[in-house]
Amino acid sequence: MVTKNCTILVPEVNPSREFLEIASDFSNPLDIVREAISNSFDAKAKEISIHFSVELDKGRRRLQIIIRDNGEGMDYSELKSFFDLGNSTRREKKQQDTSIIGEKGHGTKIYFNSEKVYVVTGKNGTKYEAIMENPLGCLYEEEVPTVNVETTDEVFEGTFIQILGYNNNERDVFNHERLKDYIYWFTKFGSFENELHDGSEHLDVVLSLKGVDKSEPESLQFGHVFPQESENLDELFDKYLADAPDYYVKKWICDGRLNRFPDIKYQAVFYIVGNKAKRNVNNMIRRSGYSAPAGAYTVQERYGIWLSKDYIPVQRKNEWITTKGSEYTKFHAFFNCQDLKLTANRGSVDNTPGDILEEIKITVKEIYKKITDSDEWGNLEYLEEQSYAYQSERKEERDYERRRSFIQSNKVAVFNNVLLREPRQEQGVFALYHTIDILDPNIFPFEIVDYDTHAGIDVLARLKNTGVDLERSTLRFVEFKNTFKNNFNHSFKRLYGIVCWKTNLKNDETVTDAFGKIRKFKCVPGTSEKDSFTQYFLENERDPHRIEVIVLEEYLQERLGITFSKSKTM
Repeated sequence: MVTKNCTILVPEVNPSREFLEIASDFSNPLDIVREAISNSFDAKAKEISIHFSVELDKGRRRLQIIIRDNGEGMDYSELKSFFDLGNSTRREKKQQDTSIIGEKGHGTKIYFNSEKVYVVTGKNGTKYEAIMENPLGCLYEEEVPTVNVETTDEVFEGTFIQILGYNNNERDVFNHERLKDYIYWFTKFGSFENELHDGSEHLDVVLSLKGVDKSEPESLQFGHVFPQESENLDELFDKYLADAPDYYVKKWICDGRLNRFPDIKYQAVFYIVGNKAKRNVNNMIRRSGYSAPAGAYTVQERYGIWLSKDYIPVQRKNEWITTKGSEYTKFHAFFNCQDLKLTANRGSVDNTPGDILEEIKITVKEIYKKITDSDEWGNLEYLEEQSYAYQSERKEERDYERRRSFIQSNKVAVFNNVLLREPRQEQGVFALYHTIDILDPNIFPFEIVDYDTHAGIDVLARLKNTGVDLERSTLRFVEFKNTFKNNFNHSFKRLYGIVCWKTNLKNDETVTDAFGKIRKFKCVPGTSEKDSFTQYFLENERDPHRIEVIVLEEYLQERLGITFSKSKTM
């Protein structure tokens, strides 16, 4: 007889491991600022301060973060939720107040990446002081850190938080300008909602910020920073000429409901912004000749279309609107939808149901098409065409003057009643060689069979006037250079020779090809009446093949008596 036993297996969670994974999930240490600001907004604070500093503690430097707001504060249950995992009071509050940010209770766990968390808060005439010692160390020891709470009958307004030893005391990312940029792009304080409404309820919120590299805080005003829309086209072009497209700014506001999900609302702001207009309001953009603050980025790394929740950008989706490579860089755009489901660290929208995300994608593409079909987009293309024409005209004018000046100072020579001009580029060396080869077919030791100008000037050639049929039938490369230098950007393999106008190499100097092969530059003076001209070769003692270097300036003078001198006329 078979005996059966029935038991109930209840899956368990290792709480310390879960805390550690959530705390470690925030890969960007700046996210602590986003969570602090979100908490302050949820508490209806009007004054927020976030100050970073380095404190000397027993000869050791420790990063200190002080967060203070004048919001509603917390009672005991809310304070407990502040430290708990997945036990957030926000979920209940969000049902009554949709402005509440987040609801999972994961955000404040980023504070656990520290040596100490000290919280002072108050509500309804009761003050609470909570201290969590060595939270990160406890989690690594697979212990859930405990919180000591002291309660007193005392009025305390808002919340004060001190965090010590955050981010293993690595503080290079907490410089002031990087913090400020992060706040205006990725936190509730940098919300773009004031672009959508006539006056946001948060316009009077003030943030005091101080990075580790500042001695005094800076007072910041609420709202993401956009450039002002540009003036009319004629004034824009008259003012900036060829740079007019770089100063073009146009705004579109869109809101509505998803077609397949009419219960889901969205709000969007799309700006078309030229690069110089971007730089006028964003000093973190790297560009040539500008010393940007630490943490700076390129336009390609930051701009485009951002999906957002709570009016806070979460993830870029430039691939949705890109049809011509980097066209997305013209956009400074945000699409907000409260039905986006975020990962625990708010770094991705990948938890959103696929059908909803696909409908959002369709909606974004529809807005994009509406914009690119608009007259305003046509105005931008008109400015770009005018700018290109203006730049082309200026470029042609500069090029004409430059070439005219060169001709006036150019050296010339006459050979067989043909005027020859001193070359200044590879193409000129090839043209001079070709002219001489026509005028005197016996002057060069090889004949060109084929030439290619795809990457510089190189030709396939074979030797002339050799009695060895096999040698004559062999095709080898000949490379043309204006000035022959130590670094040769092709291979020595299958190379017969190099034709250059001049060289700055001396006898026995080494020359390296594109694959690291080395040869020595050898000068061979003429030794007989037949060989009364100087010859140059690239030699390798392990390779019997010598690569001939024809230095045209000397070669033509010694062999044909052609001397170039300054022209007396144009």
